[in-house]
Amino acid sequence: MKILITGGAGFIASNVADRYIELGHEVVIVDNLVTGQRENIPEKATFYEMDICDPELAAVFEKEKPEVVNHHAAQLDVRKSVADPIYDANINVLGSLNILQNCAKFGTRKFIFASTGGAIYGEQDYFPADEHHPNQPLSPYGITKLATEKYLYFFNDSYGLTYTILRYANVYGPRQNPHGEAGVVAIFARRMLKGEQPMINGSGEQTRDYVFVGDVVKANELALTGGDNTIFNIGTGIETDVNELFRQVASMVPHQIEEKHGPGAAGEQMRSVLDATRIRETLGWKPEVNLAEGLKRTVAFFKERG
Repeated sequence: MKILITGGAGFIASNVADRYIELGHEVVIVDNLVTGQRENIPEKATFYEMDICDPELAAVFEKEKPEVVNHHAAQLDVRKSVADPIYDANINVLGSLNILQNCAKFGTRKFIFASTGGAIYGEQDYFPADEHHPNQPLSPYGITKLATEKYLYFFNDSYGLTYTILRYANVYGPRQNPHGEAGVVAIFARRMLKGEQPMINGSGEQTRDYVFVGDVVKANELALTGGDNTIFNIGTGIETDVNELFRQVASMVPHQIEEKHGPGAAGEQMRSVLDATRIRETLGWKPEVNLAEGLKRTVAFFKERG
Protein backbone atom coordinates (compact mmCIF):
# COMPACT_ATOMS: atom_id res chain seq x y z
CA MET A 1 0.00 0.00 0.00
CA LYS A 2 1.05 3.64 -0.33
CA ILE A 3 1.78 5.30 3.02
CA LEU A 4 2.49 8.98 3.60
CA ILE A 5 4.62 9.59 6.71
CA THR A 6 4.82 13.09 8.14
CA GLY A 7 8.02 13.87 10.02
CA GLY A 8 9.65 10.94 8.25
CA ALA A 9 13.15 12.44 8.53
CA GLY A 10 12.86 12.40 12.30
CA PHE A 11 13.89 9.91 14.95
CA ILE A 12 10.86 7.64 15.32
CA ALA A 13 9.22 8.12 11.93
CA SER A 14 12.37 7.38 9.92
CA ASN A 15 12.66 4.05 11.71
CA VAL A 16 9.00 3.41 10.91
CA ALA A 17 9.63 4.33 7.27
CA ASP A 18 12.48 1.83 7.05
CA ARG A 19 10.24 -0.94 8.33
CA TYR A 20 7.34 -0.08 6.02
CA ILE A 21 9.71 -0.22 3.04
CA GLU A 22 11.08 -3.57 4.25
CA LEU A 23 7.50 -4.85 4.24
CA GLY A 24 7.13 -3.83 0.60
CA HIS A 25 5.01 -0.72 1.04
CA GLU A 26 5.44 2.45 -1.02
CA VAL A 27 6.50 5.27 1.32
CA VAL A 28 6.09 9.01 0.79
CA ILE A 29 7.72 11.34 3.34
CA VAL A 30 6.78 14.93 4.13
CA ASP A 31 9.23 16.77 6.41
CA ASN A 32 10.39 20.39 6.65
CA LEU A 33 13.82 19.30 8.01
CA VAL A 34 13.64 21.75 10.91
CA THR A 35 14.49 18.96 13.34
CA GLY A 36 14.57 15.98 10.97
CA GLN A 37 17.76 14.88 9.24
CA ARG A 38 17.98 14.31 5.49
CA GLU A 39 20.32 11.38 6.14
CA ASN A 40 17.49 9.56 7.93
CA ILE A 41 15.28 9.46 4.83
CA PRO A 42 15.31 6.01 3.16
CA GLU A 43 16.57 5.99 -0.42
CA LYS A 44 13.46 4.20 -1.62
CA ALA A 45 11.08 6.79 -0.16
CA THR A 46 9.61 9.66 -2.17
CA PHE A 47 10.48 12.85 -0.30
CA TYR A 48 8.78 16.25 -0.19
CA GLU A 49 10.54 18.97 1.79
CA MET A 50 7.46 20.71 3.08
CA ASP A 51 5.82 21.99 6.25
CA ILE A 52 2.61 20.25 7.29
CA CYS A 53 0.95 23.68 7.57
CA ASP A 54 1.71 24.49 3.91
CA PRO A 55 -1.41 24.81 1.70
CA GLU A 56 0.64 23.10 -1.04
CA LEU A 57 0.31 19.87 0.94
CA ALA A 58 -2.92 19.37 -0.99
CA ALA A 59 -0.89 18.96 -4.21
CA VAL A 60 1.10 16.14 -2.59
CA PHE A 61 -2.11 14.35 -1.59
CA GLU A 62 -3.61 14.89 -5.03
CA LYS A 63 -0.55 13.40 -6.72
CA GLU A 64 0.24 10.56 -4.30
CA LYS A 65 -3.25 9.66 -3.00
CA PRO A 66 -1.97 7.75 0.06
CA GLU A 67 -4.08 4.92 1.43
CA VAL A 68 -2.61 5.44 4.90
CA VAL A 69 -1.17 8.49 6.65
CA ASN A 70 1.24 7.97 9.54
CA HIS A 71 1.44 11.32 11.35
CA HIS A 72 4.58 11.91 13.40
CA ALA A 73 5.44 15.52 12.48
CA ALA A 74 5.07 17.75 15.54
CA GLN A 75 6.49 20.44 17.75
CA LEU A 76 7.85 18.10 20.45
CA ASP A 77 9.46 20.41 22.98
CA VAL A 78 7.26 20.68 26.08
CA ARG A 79 9.16 23.71 27.38
CA LYS A 80 8.83 25.50 24.06
CA SER A 81 5.09 24.81 24.12
CA VAL A 82 4.88 26.48 27.52
CA ALA A 83 6.92 29.48 26.33
CA ASP A 84 4.99 29.86 23.06
CA PRO A 85 1.62 28.05 23.07
CA ILE A 86 0.52 29.73 19.82
CA TYR A 87 3.53 28.40 17.92
CA ASP A 88 2.90 24.96 19.39
CA ALA A 89 -0.79 25.02 18.43
CA ASN A 90 -0.07 26.26 14.90
CA ILE A 91 2.01 23.17 14.19
CA ASN A 92 0.36 20.50 16.32
CA VAL A 93 -3.29 21.47 15.82
CA LEU A 94 -3.52 23.48 12.59
CA GLY A 95 -0.88 21.37 10.88
CA SER A 96 -2.71 18.19 11.87
CA LEU A 97 -5.99 19.65 10.62
CA ASN A 98 -4.38 20.48 7.28
CA ILE A 99 -3.38 16.83 6.94
CA LEU A 100 -6.78 15.54 8.07
CA GLN A 101 -8.70 17.73 5.64
CA ASN A 102 -6.57 16.41 2.80
CA CYS A 103 -7.15 12.85 4.00
CA ALA A 104 -10.89 13.44 3.80
CA LYS A 105 -10.68 15.18 0.41
CA PHE A 106 -8.44 12.65 -1.32
CA GLY A 107 -9.80 9.40 0.10
CA THR A 108 -7.17 8.30 2.61
CA ARG A 109 -8.41 5.13 4.30
CA LYS A 110 -6.54 5.17 7.60
CA PHE A 111 -4.71 7.63 9.88
CA ILE A 112 -2.10 6.46 12.40
CA PHE A 113 -1.38 9.17 14.96
CA ALA A 114 1.71 9.43 17.15
CA SER A 115 0.32 10.83 20.40
CA THR A 116 1.71 10.98 23.93
CA GLY A 117 0.93 9.09 27.09
CA GLY A 118 2.80 11.06 29.72
CA ALA A 119 1.82 14.54 28.55
CA ILE A 120 -1.86 13.71 28.07
CA TYR A 121 -2.33 11.95 31.42
CA GLY A 122 -0.36 14.56 33.37
CA GLU A 123 0.37 13.81 37.02
CA GLN A 124 -1.09 10.34 37.27
CA ASP A 125 -3.81 9.30 39.70
CA TYR A 126 -2.62 5.69 39.55
CA PHE A 127 0.35 3.73 38.21
CA PRO A 128 0.71 2.55 35.53
CA ALA A 129 -1.86 4.60 33.62
CA ASP A 130 -4.17 2.73 31.25
CA GLU A 131 -6.15 4.34 28.44
CA HIS A 132 -9.05 5.07 30.81
CA HIS A 133 -6.89 7.32 32.99
CA PRO A 134 -8.22 10.91 33.19
CA ASN A 135 -6.73 13.23 30.60
CA GLN A 136 -5.21 16.11 32.56
CA PRO A 137 -2.37 17.59 30.45
CA LEU A 138 -0.15 20.10 32.20
CA SER A 139 1.42 21.59 29.06
CA PRO A 140 0.18 23.12 25.81
CA TYR A 141 2.00 20.27 24.04
CA GLY A 142 -0.19 17.69 25.81
CA ILE A 143 -3.29 19.77 25.12
CA THR A 144 -2.56 19.93 21.37
CA LYS A 145 -2.03 16.17 21.17
CA LEU A 146 -5.33 15.57 22.97
CA ALA A 147 -7.08 18.08 20.71
CA THR A 148 -5.86 16.21 17.62
CA GLU A 149 -7.17 12.95 19.10
CA LYS A 150 -10.59 14.59 19.45
CA TYR A 151 -10.47 15.82 15.85
CA LEU A 152 -9.86 12.22 14.80
CA TYR A 153 -13.18 11.23 16.36
CA PHE A 154 -14.81 13.96 14.29
CA PHE A 155 -13.16 12.95 11.02
CA ASN A 156 -14.09 9.33 11.61
CA ASP A 157 -17.72 10.21 12.31
CA SER A 158 -18.08 12.75 9.50
CA TYR A 159 -15.84 11.30 6.77
CA GLY A 160 -15.31 7.65 7.70
CA LEU A 161 -11.57 8.12 8.22
CA THR A 162 -10.37 5.17 10.29
CA TYR A 163 -7.69 5.94 12.87
CA THR A 164 -5.36 4.32 15.37
CA ILE A 165 -3.90 6.47 18.15
CA LEU A 166 -0.58 5.40 19.68
CA ARG A 167 0.16 7.12 22.99
CA TYR A 168 3.91 6.78 23.41
CA ALA A 169 5.84 6.59 26.64
CA ASN A 170 9.43 7.97 26.50
CA VAL A 171 10.83 6.60 23.26
CA TYR A 172 14.61 6.26 22.92
CA GLY A 173 17.08 4.57 20.59
CA PRO A 174 19.25 5.10 17.48
CA ARG A 175 18.70 8.40 15.62
CA GLN A 176 17.25 10.15 18.68
CA ASN A 177 18.05 13.86 18.63
CA PRO A 178 20.66 14.66 21.32
CA HIS A 179 20.12 18.40 20.96
CA GLY A 180 16.46 18.63 21.94
CA GLU A 181 14.67 18.71 25.28
CA ALA A 182 12.85 15.41 24.90
CA GLY A 183 15.72 12.95 24.43
CA VAL A 184 17.43 12.46 27.77
CA VAL A 185 18.95 9.11 26.74
CA ALA A 186 20.51 10.64 23.63
CA ILE A 187 21.68 13.70 25.57
CA PHE A 188 23.36 11.56 28.23
CA ALA A 189 24.92 9.17 25.70
CA ARG A 190 26.35 11.83 23.39
CA ARG A 191 27.75 14.01 26.16
CA MET A 192 29.27 11.12 28.09
CA LEU A 193 30.90 9.69 24.98
CA LYS A 194 32.51 13.10 24.35
CA GLY A 195 33.72 13.24 27.94
CA GLU A 196 31.36 16.09 28.75
CA GLN A 197 29.37 16.47 31.96
CA PRO A 198 25.60 15.93 31.59
CA MET A 199 23.38 17.58 34.19
CA ILE A 200 20.50 15.86 35.96
CA ASN A 201 17.50 18.13 36.51
CA GLY A 202 16.60 18.40 40.17
CA SER A 203 16.75 15.32 42.38
CA GLY A 204 16.76 12.88 39.47
CA GLU A 205 14.04 10.90 41.23
CA GLN A 206 11.51 11.68 38.52
CA THR A 207 10.54 8.48 36.72
CA ARG A 208 9.69 7.67 33.13
CA ASP A 209 8.69 4.62 31.13
CA TYR A 210 11.46 4.14 28.54
CA VAL A 211 10.40 2.19 25.45
CA PHE A 212 12.85 1.25 22.69
CA VAL A 213 12.22 2.67 19.22
CA GLY A 214 12.26 -0.79 17.60
CA ASP A 215 9.28 -1.79 19.75
CA VAL A 216 7.49 1.41 18.78
CA VAL A 217 8.10 0.59 15.12
CA LYS A 218 6.40 -2.78 15.66
CA ALA A 219 3.32 -1.03 17.05
CA ASN A 220 3.19 1.17 13.94
CA GLU A 221 3.45 -1.94 11.80
CA LEU A 222 0.55 -3.65 13.58
CA ALA A 223 -1.55 -0.48 13.33
CA LEU A 224 -1.54 -0.75 9.53
CA THR A 225 -4.00 -3.64 9.65
CA GLY A 226 -5.48 -3.57 13.16
CA GLY A 227 -6.61 -1.45 16.06
CA ASP A 228 -9.14 0.55 14.08
CA ASN A 229 -10.63 3.55 15.94
CA THR A 230 -8.75 2.60 19.10
CA ILE A 231 -6.29 4.32 21.46
CA PHE A 232 -3.27 2.29 22.57
CA ASN A 233 -0.61 3.03 25.16
CA ILE A 234 2.87 2.10 23.95
CA GLY A 235 5.11 1.53 26.96
CA THR A 236 6.78 -1.08 29.14
CA GLY A 237 4.94 -0.56 32.42
CA ILE A 238 8.33 -0.16 34.15
CA GLU A 239 9.40 3.04 35.90
CA THR A 240 13.05 4.10 35.81
CA ASP A 241 14.27 7.25 37.53
CA VAL A 242 16.74 9.62 35.90
CA ASN A 243 19.50 8.79 38.38
CA GLU A 244 19.34 5.10 37.46
CA LEU A 245 19.26 5.97 33.77
CA PHE A 246 22.36 8.14 34.23
CA ARG A 247 24.22 5.33 36.00
CA GLN A 248 23.35 2.76 33.35
CA VAL A 249 24.52 4.96 30.49
CA ALA A 250 27.65 5.98 32.41
CA SER A 251 28.58 2.31 32.86
CA MET A 252 28.72 1.93 29.07
CA VAL A 253 31.18 4.73 28.26
CA PRO A 254 34.99 4.75 28.69
CA HIS A 255 35.07 7.93 30.78
CA GLN A 256 34.32 8.21 34.48
CA ILE A 257 31.39 10.61 34.67
CA GLU A 258 30.38 12.26 37.90
CA GLU A 259 26.69 12.40 38.81
CA LYS A 260 25.82 16.10 39.02
CA HIS A 261 22.46 17.71 39.68
CA GLY A 262 21.19 21.10 38.56
CA PRO A 263 17.98 23.01 39.20
CA GLY A 264 14.72 21.18 38.63
CA ALA A 265 12.75 21.90 35.46
CA ALA A 266 9.63 23.94 36.13
CA GLY A 267 6.45 21.93 35.75
CA GLU A 268 8.22 18.63 35.15
CA GLN A 269 6.15 15.54 35.96
CA MET A 270 7.51 13.41 38.78
CA ARG A 271 6.17 10.02 37.66
CA SER A 272 4.99 8.65 34.33
CA VAL A 273 4.45 5.01 33.40
CA LEU A 274 2.00 3.38 31.00
CA ASP A 275 -0.06 0.21 31.01
CA ALA A 276 0.02 -1.38 27.53
CA THR A 277 -2.36 -4.27 28.29
CA ARG A 278 -4.89 -3.17 25.67
CA ILE A 279 -2.53 -3.42 22.68
CA ARG A 280 -1.11 -6.69 23.97
CA GLU A 281 -4.56 -8.23 24.18
CA THR A 282 -5.82 -6.64 20.93
CA LEU A 283 -2.84 -6.82 18.56
CA GLY A 284 -0.37 -9.07 20.39
CA TRP A 285 2.18 -6.28 20.86
CA LYS A 286 4.62 -6.29 23.73
CA PRO A 287 8.02 -4.66 24.29
CA GLU A 288 10.83 -7.02 23.30
CA VAL A 289 13.92 -4.91 24.10
CA ASN A 290 14.65 -4.30 27.78
CA LEU A 291 16.27 -1.08 28.98
CA ALA A 292 19.81 -2.48 29.39
CA GLU A 293 19.85 -3.85 25.84
CA GLY A 294 18.19 -0.77 24.39
CA LEU A 295 20.71 1.54 26.05
CA LYS A 296 23.55 -0.64 24.78
CA ARG A 297 22.28 -0.29 21.20
CA THR A 298 21.74 3.44 21.59
CA VAL A 299 25.20 4.12 23.03
CA ALA A 300 26.74 2.01 20.23
CA PHE A 301 24.89 4.13 17.66
CA PHE A 302 26.24 7.41 19.07
CA LYS A 303 29.71 5.93 19.48
CA GLU A 304 29.75 4.96 15.80
CA ARG A 305 28.62 8.43 14.75
CA GLY A 306 31.35 10.08 16.82
